[in-house]
Amino acid sequence: MRPLWLCWALWVLPLAGPGTALTGEQLLGSLLQQLQLSEAPVLDRADMEGLVIPAHVRAQYLTLLQRSHGDRSRGKRFSQSFREVAGRFLASEASTHLLVFGMEQRLPPNSELVQAVLRLFQEPVPKATQHRHGRLSPRSARALVTVEWLRVRDDGSNRTSLIDSRLVSVHESGWKVFDVTEAVNFWQQLSRPRQPLLLQVSVQREHPGPLASGAHKLVRFASQGAPAGLGEPQLELHTLDLGDYGAQGDCDPEAPVTEGTRCCRQEMYIDLQGMKWADNWVLEPPGFLAYECVGTCQQPSEALAFKWPFLGPRQCIASETASLPMIVSIKEGGRTRPQVVSLPNMRVQKCSCASDGALVPRGLQP
Repeated sequence: MRPLWLCWALWVLPLAGPGTALTGEQLLGSLLQQLQLSEAPVLDRADMEGLVIPAHVRAQYLTLLQRSHGDRSRGKRFSQSFREVAGRFLASEASTHLLVFGMEQRLPPNSELVQAVLRLFQEPVPKATQHRHGRLSPRSARALVTVEWLRVRDDGSNRTSLIDSRLVSVHESGWKVFDVTEAVNFWQQLSRPRQPLLLQVSVQREHPGPLASGAHKLVRFASQGAPAGLGEPQLELHTLDLGDYGAQGDCDPEAPVTEGTRCCRQEMYIDLQGMKWADNWVLEPPGFLAYECVGTCQQPSEALAFKWPFLGPRQCIASETASLPMIVSIKEGGRTRPQVVSLPNMRVQKCSCASDGALVPRGLQP
C-alpha cells in the first residue's frame, strides 16, 4: 500500500517553541488576554488596604487548583511498524455498513499510535447492472463515502464523529484507504473495559437533490464473507516503539543536561513575587513549578525517514499541560476586589518526543 500523504497539524502551546521554557512575559500576556486588558494594572498599597480574600473565592481557587492536577491537555505523534486487524460487518444496508474491530491487545505496549488506516475492497460493478443504470458520465458516476466513529454510551444512546471521507468512482474497483487515526485515538480514551472499535461506513450521493445521480447505489464493499478472506476490511495500525523513540519521564536532578540527554521533564520554578508587574496584582500563588522539556530525541533511521518523508524531525515537546489557577486584584469603581482566573497550558505535565506534522487528537466528548 502506498503511504498516505497527510497534512497533520502541529500542536502549538503558548510557548515560543516546542522546547522553549515559559517566561514571565508569556505568563503576563496570557493573564492580560484572559482578563481582556491591554496592560498590567498598577496597584499601590492604598488599593490593597483592607482587602480580604472571601472564603468562597479561596474555595473556588482551591477547587480549580485540585482539578488542574487531574485535567490535562494532550497532543500527539509518529510510526515504525503496522499491524492488520480483520474486521467484520455487524450490520449492513444498501448505503450504510457498521464495521466492528476487536482492538484489545492489538496495540503493542509502550508504543505510540502514528496512523490507523482502514482498507475497504470496492467490488466491481457487474456489466448487466451498469447497463440497467444507463451511461454515466465520469462526473455523475461518483459516490461520497464517509467513515464515522460510533460510540455506544453507557445509557445505550449512540454518538457519531466524522473521521474521513472521499469520492469513489463506480467504474473503479480495488482497495480504498481511509485515515481513521482519530477514531483509534477516541477509542483509546474510553474507560476500560473498552468496547470494540465501531466504524460506520456510509455511501451517499455526491450531490444532494432529486436530480442527483443514483450511482452511489452501485458502490459495494466486500465483507467478511469474501472467499478465503480476500477483500475483507482491514485496519492497519502503524506504531512506534517508545522504548527507542520516546522520552524518559522526569530528568535526573543529579545529572546535568547535555546534548546527549534523552528528552525529559525538568523542574523550573516561576517566582511571581520577583516580577514587578505582579506586585499587588497577583495575590495567589506566590510562585509555581512550571517545568520545561529538555534534551533530545532519537531520530528515525534513514529507511524510516525515506518511507515517511512527510514527517519532520522528532523534537522534545510538552505533550500534556495543565492550567494555572490564580487570584488577582481587580479594581472597579474605586474599589479593589479579588477574582479567580485560570490560565490554560501553563504547567508542563508530560514531555514526549514528537515529529513535526504530528496529529492533535480531539478530546472525547461526554
